[in-house]
Amino acid sequence: MAEDTKAQGLEAQKDITKWASAKDGEFRRLASTFRNHIEDGGTHPPVKGRYHLYVSLACPWAHRTLIVRKLKGLEDFIDVSVVHPHMGALGWSFFPPIRGENGEYPATKGEVGKDDGIADVTGDQVYGSKFIRELYFRAEKEYSGRFTVPVLWDKQLDTIVNNESAEIIRMFNTEFNSVLPAEFVKIDLYPSHLQKEIEAQHAWVYDTVNNGVYKSGFASTQKAYQHNVVTLFESLDKLEKLLEEKKKAGTGDWVVGDQMTEADVRLFTTIIRFDNVYVLHFKCNIGTIRSNYPNLNRWMKNLYYNFPAYKDTTNIEHIKAHYFTSHPQINPFRVVPVGPLPAIEPL
Repeated sequence: MAEDTKAQGLEAQKDITKWASAKDGEFRRLASTFRNHIEDGGTHPPVKGRYHLYVSLACPWAHRTLIVRKLKGLEDFIDVSVVHPHMGALGWSFFPPIRGENGEYPATKGEVGKDDGIADVTGDQVYGSKFIRELYFRAEKEYSGRFTVPVLWDKQLDTIVNNESAEIIRMFNTEFNSVLPAEFVKIDLYPSHLQKEIEAQHAWVYDTVNNGVYKSGFASTQKAYQHNVVTLFESLDKLEKLLEEKKKAGTGDWVVGDQMTEADVRLFTTIIRFDNVYVLHFKCNIGTIRSNYPNLNRWMKNLYYNFPAYKDTTNIEHIKAHYFTSHPQINPFRVVPVGPLPAIEPL
């Protein structure tokens, strides 16, 4: 199994845009590779200014880390570099792609294009890299996996701490509490009395919703697509019913318990992209959030409009530019749709 995973990773390095299995048309996400931890007394202690976060504003997994970074008051502790939203065969780049005379995207061997006017692309603020892949090989010369974001980087040890979003948000939630002001220490997105419920919900939300949109969109056979998209909407129905029941109980602002938790963060980054991207691009079109899921829509808009950590880290331009231009097997002409309008309905 380890050899199979390594082979998959090496193949993905040649062209990261090849997603589904040629055997059965199913998309299978590879596990993250760097799994170290920030902790007091450890190799990576919680020190202000020591760590750097590499993200795409388009990526829902990276978006999670930006939300928690802001919720926990870590913006002055951990700085950020943002890639360009387009992802080509060599993976995420800090620069736009080269474009042909008629707007086409020619194959390249690492060349990058000129500024295309898309805002909030920062470049690599630490090393001036052209591609995220350079960081992976800087950390491990024989690296054999995908080049994903987020990447949590230790500037002192010149290496990747972790590239698994679920673990990074847990670190942000607790591991800097010893150096944070009290107002941020008291924010706990993974409280002990709700952990079992959070884990139980995450087990099916991750597989069928967070990853379910990808398993639907990257499927290359009718059987794989239909199985995954039906399962996805069954889970959306389940979440809608859950929020309806919680609304009656007076806790309908949260998907778990009576407070904001990491479960809200994890689900939000998928639902905020749903109508803008997944309905059309990934063919997740049995329904829309705004028209068919009033409780999910209300929950999402409450987070977006009432908590700056959600709104300030949501960039619809990057989201749409990434999905609609980075997957030529799905959208060969890379036309970016105008709608839906508005991107997020008023509260």
